[in-house]
Formats: sequence, structure tokens, C-alpha cells
Amino acid sequence: MTSIPSPSEPAEILALARRHDLDLDPGSLEIEELGLDFRVAIGTTAATASTAEPTRWVLRIPRRDDVLSRAEVEARALAWIGPQLDIAVPDWRIHSPELIAYPLLPGRPALTLDDSGTPHWHVDMSSRVYAASLGDFLAQLHGLDAEHARSLGLEHRDPAQVREQWREDIDRVGAEFTVAPRLLERWSAWLAEDSFWPSHSVLVHGEVYPGHTLVDGERLSAVLDWTTAAVGDPARDLMFHQSVAPTEIFEVLIEHYERGGGRTWPRLAEHCTEMLAASAVAYGLYALQTREPAHLEAAAMELDPPQ
Repeated sequence: MTSIPSPSEPAEILALARRHDLDLDPGSLEIEELGLDFRVAIGTTAATASTAEPTRWVLRIPRRDDVLSRAEVEARALAWIGPQLDIAVPDWRIHSPELIAYPLLPGRPALTLDDSGTPHWHVDMSSRVYAASLGDFLAQLHGLDAEHARSLGLEHRDPAQVREQWREDIDRVGAEFTVAPRLLERWSAWLAEDSFWPSHSVLVHGEVYPGHTLVDGERLSAVLDWTTAAVGDPARDLMFHQSVAPTEIFEVLIEHYERGGGRTWPRLAEHCTEMLAASAVAYGLYALQTREPAHLEAAAMELDPPQ
């Protein structure tokens, strides 16, 4: 895995878009640097006498070569998933090793980060409307054919394999970093207790949190960034909302999820809490994958935080 020399200056990004027959208005370009796998820019097609109304486009520019093969799978998944959902997903009109681009989806992000990394919330996580629409969406997504998803190249793990993968990931991170004993004890207890864990796997987005959801008012309108889509533990798509929403609002999500056919189990909420508590493992794996000093340092702090 190596970094890709990707354009970062506005003029370079505009030139990249033109090479893909996308002519953007230079004054409209906005660049987002926070993505770990892709640099993201948003721009509007330049108005000409021969074009229809100007269109806002999202440009995803890969930072490393390892994201390219995953993008091939993501493209196939989106083409299959999109028509089966009531909300919008990216429609990749341009897909090359240099650039992925699609028309801007409806709505605005429920959460954004400014240049300093400070979060700005655009939907109150106590909103019953947002929770209900999120539950409806997840019921639809988790009800899609997991075997067909597997045939598209998405990772596929049954419940036993999900737990084994967690064990392997924790062991790998523990071999490379110092991990606080209290975290290791907590994760070990979670893995050992059968009642936490679901007995089924479903198609998941993998990173459902407000920064990846777009809203019209308070209602979910679109979901971004399907890079982590896979067949596995349904709690992956539920844990963030469970962590930030009041208990009665998370129950609204679950009510709509179950009404739409989503399967739950008695200790789902507790399982979400424990999974979120193990999120430092995923970041540790990412840091080991990139080997970038800033990520290695940040992961080390998360895995062995000061008391």
C-alpha cells in the first residue's frame, strides 16, 4: 500500500475534473481534507449556452492505492443497493483510478467538522423524526439479500466469524501497541459473553453516523460513503445513534427498525455500547495499515489513554 500523488490545489482538481469531461466553475470549488481515504471536493458545473441547469458534483480523489480495489466493490454495491432504498445513495457517473464523481445528493449533512475538527451538529440527536427515518432506512438495508451482497465481492462474516475477527484484531493491535489493561479486560469480557451477540448477520453500511447522513429538515434523505459496506453484525449501524441519543429516542429507532422487519435481541443496546468502547481497535488497525506517524501516535493515545 502506497500513497498516491493526488491533486490538492484548486487548479489541479479543476484540471482533473476536465480530463474526465467535467467542467466546473472555479469559484464554486470547495475542498474537504478530513477524509482518511479520499480527498473530497464539491463544485458546480460551469454554465454554458448548451448545458442545462448547473449541477453540483462531489469529487472523491483517492489518497492511497489500496482504496482502488475496494472502490470497485463499492461501485457494484451502490448500483445494486441504490434502487432498493427509499433514501438516495451516490450515483457514480465518473469512476476511474484518479477520480470518482457523482451529482450532489439531496439534503445537508447532519454533522460537519470545521477546519479545526470541531463538530457542528445540524440535527438534534433527540429528534424523533430523525430516529424514525434512520430506523426505517436500516430496516430496509438490513433486509437486503446478504448472499447477493457477498456475490458482489463485499466481505461476508457469519456471527462466529464476526467474533473471531474481533479477537484477531484485538490481538494484532495488542502486538503492535501498548493497550491499557482495563480496555483489554473489558473487550475480553464482551467477547466471552454470548448474550451480547446477535445470532444473525446482515448487509451493513458499516459507518452510519451523522456525518455520513444527509437530512431534509430532520428526516433522512441520503447516506454517503459506502466504503465499509459488508455483511456482518447489525449493531455496526446502530451503535453510534445508541451512544448519542437519549434512551427513549433510540427506542424510537428500534421501534421503526422492528416494524420494517429488522431483527433485534435482548442485549442489543449493551452490545452497541461495548462495540463503541472497542472503536480504538479499528483506528489502531487503520494506523498500522497506513503507517503514517500522525495516525500511529493518535491510535497509541486511544489504546492507552492517560488515567
